[in-house]
Amino acid sequence: MRGDVMATFGKAIGTVLEHEGGYTFDPNDPGGETKWGISRKAYPSLDIKNLTLEQAKAIYKRDYWIYGRIQDQDVATKIFDMAVNLGPPAAHRLLQTALLALGETVAVDGVFGPRTLAATNRVNPEQLLQELRAEAAVYYADTVLHNPAEQKFLLGWMRRAVS
Repeated sequence: MRGDVMATFGKAIGTVLEHEGGYTFDPNDPGGETKWGISRKAYPSLDIKNLTLEQAKAIYKRDYWIYGRIQDQDVATKIFDMAVNLGPPAAHRLLQTALLALGETVAVDGVFGPRTLAATNRVNPEQLLQELRAEAAVYYADTVLHNPAEQKFLLGWMRRAVS
């Protein structure tokens, strides 16, 4: 998907919602009470339990979707999904590390700026997706290594990493 066609939020949000699911309140989840991936920790004044799907989509579009200038929908969706799960700075650092592995010269600063965008659009999207999946898998494994209490989330995280 090269040229003037750009990624859209409408095509990306389904993947995020599929990974995030509905309401959960796991005492071992650092985000606390969560619905559609929107957490009490991130949005302390929000009524999480009664959050509607449309409200969640609006939050994601307002607070997370900055990937509309990426030319490949699958790449944009993957980065968006990582940003929702890991936080934008961590997702952007993983993207920048993947871009370095593909020979691009970008700063690993966690900022999705014009240089990162240009490099994202320059590389082969399938190769970038492979690198992003690998970077995410390493990130999740490292998370569990440093916090064994999160081991129970690892299988789901790994599935998400390779999707």
